Amino acid sequence: MFKQSAQHVGTYYAATYGEIPLRARLEGREDAQILIIGGGFSGLHTALRLALAGKKVVLLEASRLAWAASGRNGGQALPGWSCDMPPFEKALGLERARQLWDSMTWAAKEMRELPERHGFDIDYRTGAIYTAVLPRRVRLLQENLEEASEKYGYQQLSFIPKQDLPKWIASPRYLAALHDAGAAHLNPLKLAQGLADAIEKAGGRIFEQSKVLDYRETAAGYVARTEHGEVRGDVLVLACNAYIDRLDPVLSKRLLPVGSYQVATAPLNPELARSLFPQGTCAIDNQFVPDYFRVTPDNRLLFGGGCTYLGGIPADVPAATRPYLERVFPQLRGVQIDYGWGGHIDCTMHRTPDVGRQGQKYWLQGFSGHGILPTLAAARAVSDAILGDEQLLGLYQGLSNPRFPGGDLLAAPIEAVGKAWYRLRDTI
Repeated sequence: MFKQSAQHVGTYYAATYGEIPLRARLEGREDAQILIIGGGFSGLHTALRLALAGKKVVLLEASRLAWAASGRNGGQALPGWSCDMPPFEKALGLERARQLWDSMTWAAKEMRELPERHGFDIDYRTGAIYTAVLPRRVRLLQENLEEASEKYGYQQLSFIPKQDLPKWIASPRYLAALHDAGAAHLNPLKLAQGLADAIEKAGGRIFEQSKVLDYRETAAGYVARTEHGEVRGDVLVLACNAYIDRLDPVLSKRLLPVGSYQVATAPLNPELARSLFPQGTCAIDNQFVPDYFRVTPDNRLLFGGGCTYLGGIPADVPAATRPYLERVFPQLRGVQIDYGWGGHIDCTMHRTPDVGRQGQKYWLQGFSGHGILPTLAAARAVSDAILGDEQLLGLYQGLSNPRFPGGDLLAAPIEAVGKAWYRLRDTI
């Protein structure tokens, strides 16, 4: 039940999806205007926007679509980035940071409308709450509310004091929360498969189980080689995220793959399930390494929060996660856990997205564990640039994403020590 394979990961999403379509492997040679490597949200959103614009698009995926973080995540579509807004303001100034924020609110609206426009379902539900465990983190919630309203004109947040929390969440752990009416939660695997269907209806081609061994730039564009074929494209888009590895050593050194994991319980009594979130929202706390959780349409609690900066995943994910789940919801002590899984997220040094261009090579990566809406916002920037409007991409290129210190061997241990300090601060 907890195993994964090359076909797909043993997640709750995969187990309850039904038969996941298997697309053809690349055999022989293909030509395209746009060659995209990576079948997660970054690549899929970019491919769809360009295919709808009439471009000849070919997308290559090493295993299965949404095999990695895009198909394994917590399903929370939260406006904003993992780094929050201060790094954007520091790098770009407030006015240009506002432009990126506006693109994020566009992504939240687009996520709500896109499935209906293309005729597929993603179990979309509105609302999220950001909870605080420590008094100083309550102050941070209040500061976030003021900043969002006054600096960015975002009016979707409202403060929930402790006495009102039972109306939102059945947990004694929290001191206060923010409600974000512009956030949502959804089934990420359904989103990925719906995007893929829409791409193919628009004329794009998708090949699964077609790992790119290498790519090269030629006078005629870029050529990506797989075990059984190759694709030549005028434009290359790298959307590999945590799995870029040695395909592009320069880009890969700006990422640290971080292990993350979560569980899904057995179906709960419907009345109990509704009582956990009376308003039907999802939740994420504002600790440095957050717990995040929600109830699925079939009344399971999906709970995540584990994080390993040395990249490994616990051998027994349910056992590793259970103490955190029961800390939040003591009424679920001993609950049966049906699924447990993990994977890797693509963290950058400053948790800022790494989105850019060099010639006719574009890339999207570094979403740092917060990717459902940021990947869509970044895909808009890249696809707009390919179509001739570089305004949004220029904003992303104003951000600094340095290499991790210590090289391949020491980067993860150095980062792990630093993050251990921040996690300690979350306890005091």
